[in-house]
Amino acid sequence: MLNVGVIGIGAMGMGVAKSLLRAGFAVRVRDIRAEAEDEARAAGAVVCASAAGLAAGCDVLISVVVDSAQTDDALFGEEGAAVTLGAGGIVMLCSTVAPDYAAALAQRLAARGLAMLDAPVSGGPARALAGTLSMMLAGSDSALAYCAPVLQAVADRRFIISSRPGDGSRAKIVNNMLAGVNLAAACEAMALGIRLGLDATTLHDVICASSGGSWMFGDRMPRVLEGDYTPRAALKILTKDLSLLLEAAASVECPVELAQAAHRAYTDAVARGLGDEDDAALLKRYAVLAGVALPGT
Repeated sequence: MLNVGVIGIGAMGMGVAKSLLRAGFAVRVRDIRAEAEDEARAAGAVVCASAAGLAAGCDVLISVVVDSAQTDDALFGEEGAAVTLGAGGIVMLCSTVAPDYAAALAQRLAARGLAMLDAPVSGGPARALAGTLSMMLAGSDSALAYCAPVLQAVADRRFIISSRPGDGSRAKIVNNMLAGVNLAAACEAMALGIRLGLDATTLHDVICASSGGSWMFGDRMPRVLEGDYTPRAALKILTKDLSLLLEAAASVECPVELAQAAHRAYTDAVARGLGDEDDAALLKRYAVLAGVALPGT
């Protein structure tokens, strides 16, 4: 059984760590929040004082931090994991980052005798906890084979994109483009429906049973109906993800007009102070613009 480390045990990383523990892995964790480390310790994980200390006892290191800056700090910063992860060790990069960053990171790790799987995930905290994430994988056949038991423990939908790190991240940002656009459209539609005098709950039921429904609508709008904006996935994170998509699209001169419009809405919502709330709070922006009251307000 492989020894696995998880750096970043937030909404997604905690579920990943607990899924690995449930599958019988020895799991080491590191986070900057003591409360997250306490929760992981209670679940059976070994809490480490630094990323370097974590990596020293691992065969596979899973990074589920927020962005490329945090990834760099976790791997190459003071007491970074790349220094102590043994030769032949594998870093699974599960964060959503720019594809070019993922590709460059693989080369930096290779220079230290380490392999990398570009392995962003999708599905949200509930599926992370259940071990049923979707995972977009790019890396060598040998790394995929070595990590197979780990991958099976955390994701039941594993898509091998290519052998080229960066392609997993490319697939992820395309998926997130649709997630962001779908959520923006869902919020805009709900605000319009309420403005037209429709009952929000009835409208939700109609759309979920009709052609206008989407996974994002079905997952996020129940939170709106309950007035629950506790962050499972913070609005500022999806805003960041759409920024990455726009940068990638610009680099290949591909028009993404709907994504640009959605990004403007997210950026405005963050400017209104909604960034730390659940991304369903985007509807609050549309509610203000439409002059309507939302359920629970």
